[in-house]
Amino acid sequence: MRAEQAYNLIEDTVIVAGMRGAFPPHVALPLVETLLEIGIRVFEFTYNSEQPIEAMQAVKETFGDSVCAGMGTVLAVEDAVRVMDAGADFIVSPAFQREIVQAVMARDILMAPGVATPSEAVAAWGMGVKLLKLFPIGALGIDYFKAMFGPLNHMRFMCNGAINDSNASEFIQAGAVAVGMAGWLTGDGTWPASRLRSRGQILKNAVAVARGDEPMWEA
Repeated sequence: MRAEQAYNLIEDTVIVAGMRGAFPPHVALPLVETLLEIGIRVFEFTYNSEQPIEAMQAVKETFGDSVCAGMGTVLAVEDAVRVMDAGADFIVSPAFQREIVQAVMARDILMAPGVATPSEAVAAWGMGVKLLKLFPIGALGIDYFKAMFGPLNHMRFMCNGAINDSNASEFIQAGAVAVGMAGWLTGDGTWPASRLRSRGQILKNAVAVARGDEPMWEA
């Protein structure tokens, strides 16, 4: 998937469902199937989790073009190359590392480096990055995002870190194009489909309201 396609899917879906920890293929596949049923199409596996590449590839093979599947917590160029060779649709990092950004963008794959300050955001954007991961924004709070976004509202931010159904809507209303979350939405790999579906519906409703749309499910 080319960088522009991945960005458009993230912007359209708004929610990036992350999986950190015990999410090998046999756990990831039913989770993705459940969230796909309610319209969540973008999934971030994390490089420091259990069998992340195998899980990502299993999801892409099973669900094809209906999903956008990428890899997060990529902290070295050699790891970026490995996951790109494995078919990642996008790469996310908690940090801004120029060498990784250059390696990923050279292959026309979407790169969302982690930034936490205006200086990092301006430097990354100046390299041609189209989506910045503002991390760990949940700990910093909505006021920090508003203050940072004010002079940088030409940039596109995905807010990550301690995101839940309450603050997700606040960040979207304040100008974020997407939110990424793992624990609140996907749990620890042991949640039943009913709980995943309920969390996903709550989040989808919160995002819909934040965007001025009608909720899709009754509370």
